[in-house]
Formats: sequence, structure tokens, C-alpha cells
Amino acid sequence: MFGRSAPLVLEVGCGHGAAAVAYAIAFPSQDVLAVDVHTPGVARLLAAADAAGVANLRVELGDAVHLLADRLAPASLAAVHLFFPDPWPKAKHAKRRFVRPLTLDLVHSRLAEGGILLVATDDDGYAEHTLAELAAHGGFDVVVGDRPSWRPEDGFEAKGRAAGRTVTEVRATRR
Repeated sequence: MFGRSAPLVLEVGCGHGAAAVAYAIAFPSQDVLAVDVHTPGVARLLAAADAAGVANLRVELGDAVHLLADRLAPASLAAVHLFFPDPWPKAKHAKRRFVRPLTLDLVHSRLAEGGILLVATDDDGYAEHTLAELAAHGGFDVVVGDRPSWRPEDGFEAKGRAAGRTVTEVRATRR
């Protein structure tokens, strides 16, 4: 897909793509595949990548779960990024959250050994949910830590901080 062999990073729910573009620029020796279901956001990401001259970024319009299950090989990813996913705060909607047993199994199987899942959220409930699901899964070493310096502070992150919410940064390394 990229015309070369390089570590592949998947960004799930890339939105308008600021983080995906920033990562691709900061790490030109890696390839970035960004996926989202929102057509206007994907179009904005493509425009931003084109304007920045980013060559190591591709975009998939569609469902990340289907992409992981059907189109990405086991141990093919160096990292998966999940930044500010919809927290689905109502109990009856919790099954829609990306971080759940099915998707953690898929992510774990698609990450190479030592691969990293990065999750950032400004929703305390989603942060607690993420940490509990990762602990229950058992296939990751989990650290709550610092924000990556390359990620832009815009979009949902900026809105969350402006509203006084704390951003939780989770780094889960595949065992």
C-alpha cells in the first residue's frame, strides 16, 4: 500500500486527522493508516495531508473493527492510536465503545510483539473503563503516563481541557 516496507501505525477514529498528519510528519520512517467513518473528516484529513506533502499516510473510510478483522494481518502493526473516542456514557450504549474484549483481542493479535496501543480520553468514565478492560484482557503491560509531544492540542482534547477535564493517557504494550 505504501510501496515500501516500514512499521505500520493504525489510527482509529482519526476525525479530521490532525494527529495522524502530525505523527506522519514526526515519524517519516513509519507508515500511518488512518480510519474513520465520517466522510467530511476524512476529506479534511486528506486535504491537510496533501497540503503538508505527507507521503507516508493512507486513509480508510469505514469501520476500524472490520479493517482489523478482515484486512490487517496478525502481528502487522507497530502501534494503534485511539485518541478521544466516543465514550458512549450511557450503560445501554457501552457495547459500542471501541475498547472492549472483541476489539482488544483484535488489536492484540494485529500488534507485533512489543507493539503499542495508545489511548487518550478526557472522559474519566472511559479512562476507568479502558484500564479495567486492559487489565481483564491480560495481554498488555499498561502505564498511565504523559501526552506524546507530537500530538497537536486541538479538537476534542482542546475542548476537554477548556471545559476543565483531565486527559488520561494510556500506553498499553503488547506482551
